[in-house]
Order: sequence, then C-alpha cells, then structure tokens
Amino acid sequence: MKKLVNVETDRDVNEFIEAIPNKKRKADSKIMIDLIKRVKDLEPKIWGVSIVGFGKYKYQRKNGDEYDWFNVGFSPGRAHITVYVMYDINDEPQLLKELGEHKTGKGCLYIKSLENVNLNVLEKIVAKSERWER
Repeated sequence: MKKLVNVETDRDVNEFIEAIPNKKRKADSKIMIDLIKRVKDLEPKIWGVSIVGFGKYKYQRKNGDEYDWFNVGFSPGRAHITVYVMYDINDEPQLLKELGEHKTGKGCLYIKSLENVNLNVLEKIVAKSERWER
C-alpha cells in the first residue's frame, strides 16, 4: 500500500491546537473537536501536518491504489477552517442553504468563523460523513 503525505500520526492533538497562534481559530478548533466527538463518538488524531481527523477507513482510488483515510476532519488554516467530509457536499443544497456563511469544494467546507454558521446544521453534515464512495 502506498503512503500519502497526510497519514495518521501520533502527534498530540491538544499540543497542536494550543500552538495555533490565532485565538479565534484556536477557539473554533476546540469547538470543532467537541462537535465531531459528540456526533461521531470518535477520538481525534493528527493527519499529516495540519489535519485533525476522526476515524479511519480504507480508501481505494480509481487506479486501484488503497490508502488509510479519516471519516471526517478539519484543518485550522489562516484564512478559514476547512471541514473535510467524505461525500460531495454539493449534493446537500438544503443543508448548505441553512448552514450560513461558507464556501465549498467537492468534499469540503471553508468556514471563516463558526460564529457565522448554524452549528446544528454543521452537526448534520458531519453526521453524514462516513467514507468516500466512488
């Protein structure tokens, strides 16, 4: 099995969060950890350099390569928190409409501040994230 850059590590999640220089991003990251733990009943792990991932499954790409990947996660970037979900988030137009201020990618949400989103809707989105099916 090939290795990806963003693999599960044994780095300490609390140390990672405490090292975030932006106080608002640090606070939002703590909220995200609590929210995901509550919804998914999984413990966080650091994946790669800056992703907090929850759970693990085998993901197979179209070319047949197989990797370990997380079921749901987030990364506290400078401009926003990226929430990674394992499905095409754009297939959920009603939830996205109700979520609040965000941008989307295929399998991710970009949220500048959790103050600007409906956390109950974010919980519903997180709950749906299990594994990417191709």
